[in-house]
Amino acid sequence: MSVKPSHILGMNARYQYTKLNSIKAKNYGFSKLKTKELLIENNIATAQVFHVFETLQDIDNINWEIIPVPFVLKPASGSAGKGIWVVTKKLTNKAQWKLSTGATISEDDLNLHVNNILDGEFSTWGSAHKAILEEKIPAHPDLSKYSYKGTPDIRVVVFNSVPVMAMARIPTKESEGKANLDQGAIGLGIDIATGLTTYAVKGKKERITHFPGTKKKVSGIKIPHWNRVLETAVKAASVAGYKFMGADIFIHPEKGPMIVELNGFPGLSIQICNRAGLKRRIERVEGLEITSPKHGVKVAQALFTHNFSDQIKIDAGVQVISTQPTIIVYDENNKEHESETLVNTGRYRSAISEKFAHDLGLFDIDDLLWRQQEIIEGKVPVIEVKIKIKDKKITTAMIVVKKLNKLKHKIELGRKDLQGFLVGDDEIE
Repeated sequence: MSVKPSHILGMNARYQYTKLNSIKAKNYGFSKLKTKELLIENNIATAQVFHVFETLQDIDNINWEIIPVPFVLKPASGSAGKGIWVVTKKLTNKAQWKLSTGATISEDDLNLHVNNILDGEFSTWGSAHKAILEEKIPAHPDLSKYSYKGTPDIRVVVFNSVPVMAMARIPTKESEGKANLDQGAIGLGIDIATGLTTYAVKGKKERITHFPGTKKKVSGIKIPHWNRVLETAVKAASVAGYKFMGADIFIHPEKGPMIVELNGFPGLSIQICNRAGLKRRIERVEGLEITSPKHGVKVAQALFTHNFSDQIKIDAGVQVISTQPTIIVYDENNKEHESETLVNTGRYRSAISEKFAHDLGLFDIDDLLWRQQEIIEGKVPVIEVKIKIKDKKITTAMIVVKKLNKLKHKIELGRKDLQGFLVGDDEIE
């Protein structure tokens, strides 16, 4: 799958979007501590903070032996995984702990590491350096089986309150159990609509189809709590005042999605493991009026569905539909209605009669996905419609048009909703 160069977002072009972020938002990006305070104020789940070190005197006030294990010790203003210690175990009857790397450390080592953080050894910006001691969020079992020791995370890039691209970052032995691509972790592209993984890259360059040393495919992994992951990212962007940002999210086995941090300058390698361009996706949602996190997710899932037609299971040869198939359309109460349709491969997105949409209870002017420019009717509403073609159920975005009100067929099927079918004169049963 090739991506047009004009669709790719580069380092220089990224600035035109990062500059849209408010000063308030940028301050959150520079401080993990301020981000945590904001998230807690807005009831957005994040890791519990056990202690904050601001001065060397704070080291004297900590009793390491009573800190719940596992825990994480990290700089408040670091990046790229620098200076993060993940403590996984305390040795019995000893003032010693095990790191995720396997190394054994003492109380003196912990104090020295705090000291180094306060000296600014791992900080990327600012002069007031702080260290954060917080709970380690356990990995969700659906993802931990692919990971080496550490906790996989999900990076969601949000623009204009719409999640435009996402990837899972899987720790490896090379990355020492950290979900960091710079250090050799694996990045898995994720289909926004389904939460299924698609393509993968190891580090930032090596494309892979299987997890190294295994027969496990990188594609088709279902990300748990997917819609909640996307909604959490959008909500966090909204409360922090970000127009463009990346949200890093852990998925707790019981609590679900939890924000790790917000990044106003998200890395661009996410495009490699999705084999798609951020610039093109950003342009498609620029200027849309998004009313809520749920609305933003619905728009994203309508716009950025990955093509899985090559994975469709066909039981009886090729699935063929006629040029005028009868399909099932679901109303607002999920009740089935038969509808005559016309296949129109000249249009990309399917269209539905305005009257038919009203009759089904699907046309609510306050709950539109967006408005789209049409040559004949001008700006028309776009709504979410659930249909069934043969045995395949599809939730899709259709434009609402008046010209179909007087015709026998109330829906015209566009190319987007015909993926996985062949169109012929007769249907094969």
